[in-house]
Amino acid sequence: MRPLTVAATQFACTWDLPANATRAEALVRQAAGQGAHVVLIQELFAAPYFCIEQHPTYFDLAQSLVGNPLVARFAALAKELGVVIPVSFFERAGPAFFNSVAMLDADGRVLGVYRKSHIPQGPGYEEKYYFSPGDTGFKVWDTAFGRIGVGICWDQWFPECARSMALQGAEVLLYPTAIGSEPPAPGYDSQSHWEMVQRGHAAANLLPVVASNRIGVEVAPDGREVTFYGSSFIADHTGQLVAKADRVTEAVLVHQFDLDAIAALRASWGLFRDRRPELYRAVGTLDGRG
Repeated sequence: MRPLTVAATQFACTWDLPANATRAEALVRQAAGQGAHVVLIQELFAAPYFCIEQHPTYFDLAQSLVGNPLVARFAALAKELGVVIPVSFFERAGPAFFNSVAMLDADGRVLGVYRKSHIPQGPGYEEKYYFSPGDTGFKVWDTAFGRIGVGICWDQWFPECARSMALQGAEVLLYPTAIGSEPPAPGYDSQSHWEMVQRGHAAANLLPVVASNRIGVEVAPDGREVTFYGSSFIADHTGQLVAKADRVTEAVLVHQFDLDAIAALRASWGLFRDRRPELYRAVGTLDGRG
């Protein structure tokens, strides 16, 4: 048996930036106290979701990886608690800006950075204004507690992202998220769709999936607002929910998996043995004419 205990967190963010980091730290400490080895915090938790509208002043929130005080704070926390923490942050890299995750191992080392590959653009989610498409490729890291893959929010809708991490040997998939209502369609609710597509990645790859989303109503300077629907969850390697938060309550979810048992089942199914990548050329094109 090779146990891995994962945790998903969710909370509301405000423009009291120090309070956001302090809240995130408290939830990490709570999760570690419940035995978590890996703790997932939501996307861009250092501030409100500034991408609701386009405002150049928000570029001032971006910081480089080197000397980043948020990353340094959580690296020290990871080392103190002996846990793995992927930290989502707004990255400045020379003249470019990325939506990034720094993977922090249980000894506080920064194992590397993943930059969000798929960048959405629509009312309430104006990310192409702020972020360049990630240039790191999909990333998987060997941590103190297992081999972990991380995608970021919009990445979670793409099976190619999950499968790429699975092919690199990921043993669990993590998705920090910021998603909620759609300002042009106030009656539309994507929560069940959002959840189901990720549970499908778990089932298709026989890998646990952990998703952390924010909660609360956030209002941009021009008046547009998004209600984030929380619903953070942990799904097992068959896609079944083993823990789920509600839409409005701050939460810490914790669940333990046996990575050896999951690996044995994954091998027995033959899903990776029976793949036919030579037939999948259309997936590598935009128009399907592979």
